[in-house]
Amino acid sequence: MQPETFRAILRDHAGHQPQRLALRGDTRRFTYAQLLEEVERREALLRAEPEGVLALGLDNGPELLLWDLAALLAERPSLILPPFFSPQQRAHCLAQCEVGLAVGEGPFAEELDAAGFQVERGFWRRTAGTANLPAGTAKVTYTSGTTGQPKGVCLSASALLQVAHELQQASRDTAPEHYLAVLPMAVLLENLGLYAALLAGACATLLPQRQLGIQGASGVDWPKFLGTLVLSGAQSLILVPQLLLGLVTALERGHLRATPFRFVAVGGARVSPDLLARAAKVGLPVFEGYGLSECASVVCLNRPGAQRPGSVGRPLPHVRVRLAEDGEVEVAGSTLLGYLGDTPFTGQWWPTGDIGEFDADGYLHLKGRKKHQFITSFGRNVNPDWVEAELTQRGVIAQAFVHGEGLPGNLALLWPVDPQCDARALADAVASANAALPDYARIRAWHRLATPFTAADGLLTSNGRLRREAILARYHGELLDLQNEA
Repeated sequence: MQPETFRAILRDHAGHQPQRLALRGDTRRFTYAQLLEEVERREALLRAEPEGVLALGLDNGPELLLWDLAALLAERPSLILPPFFSPQQRAHCLAQCEVGLAVGEGPFAEELDAAGFQVERGFWRRTAGTANLPAGTAKVTYTSGTTGQPKGVCLSASALLQVAHELQQASRDTAPEHYLAVLPMAVLLENLGLYAALLAGACATLLPQRQLGIQGASGVDWPKFLGTLVLSGAQSLILVPQLLLGLVTALERGHLRATPFRFVAVGGARVSPDLLARAAKVGLPVFEGYGLSECASVVCLNRPGAQRPGSVGRPLPHVRVRLAEDGEVEVAGSTLLGYLGDTPFTGQWWPTGDIGEFDADGYLHLKGRKKHQFITSFGRNVNPDWVEAELTQRGVIAQAFVHGEGLPGNLALLWPVDPQCDARALADAVASANAALPDYARIRAWHRLATPFTAADGLLTSNGRLRREAILARYHGELLDLQNEA
């Protein structure tokens, strides 16, 4: 799908249902007719500007989506500055993209000012060169690499809109009319979830993260989050496993009902089969998927009528997926144009770094990251992502790091959901996870952390993933003590 096709769909919605609500923020609302008018007004402003990447430094809200859509229709490459990055990482994004034009407010505005931008004619501006973008780049989305420096993934408009179309088709049978954006729009999956809602003619609600009760990469004010969820009237949304855990727990305790929800997608990390079973038991329609920024987000997805718990679903129609000899998942279709600053990607198959297998019916089952796998002293291969998912999705443990390279038993570093919980609660949670694991994957000994892993201390990536080498170095002494105890 091309931007002009997307525009035509928005015009069709505006023409056939001009008063239908398209977008809601905390204080502003837009019908489809108003949405199109506002987007095209911003598009005209962008077309009058010199070429270059547009940076958007805005919290979740209508203004961010309106400018994002305007850039897409104006065929101007855009970059949404991730709120979960450090200021230094955002400065790197601005510099690498040679950004000379930006829209920003709040803390982002302070950073733009510090980076040499000045407000002029409604935009933040500075003199900049021209970034060496691959031809056809519509969006630069940053993903954390294995080092502290984020990597810019360059994607075409057709790849982005094709995935949005497939997401819309996947949820079509459930006909959700109200979509709530929960994740920051800088997360590509959420960006495309909003596109999908608009393609379907649904109403999208886009609120500031703090209004949702979400603070940073891992802090959640659960009463506020659940209350906003109910008041929004959301019928569909995209969650990461920890947010799914909170929602399922609230449903189990009777704090809200599952009946309003029609399509709840979950991805971003491995989901415990136990958590999926709990969701099914309370009637929550959860559909696990799999994707990565380098493939324009979603690659596989469970769907109504085509669902297999424990899998990430079948490949969506726009991609092909195969397994290399060592089990690595490779994807063709809607792949990146290249990393910013590197040579363009001209291959057909993208190696994902994930290990997987297909069952007899074509559902993909992931086994973890290829580079994370370790071998115990008994010669058994263990992927820590799998064990960590079992530990963290039972409502007691918020963070878990598992290590067992060359050891007779696996060790774990743990941070609880409730910092006040006692050692017995943690021990019970570990025992419960161990009961679901084969002997070689179980935790032999564990250590309770004094403080959680954070991006600020270099132990998490900016989007919340563990920096394994850094954790091993920081907690070498504690892990050695555990090894001696075990």
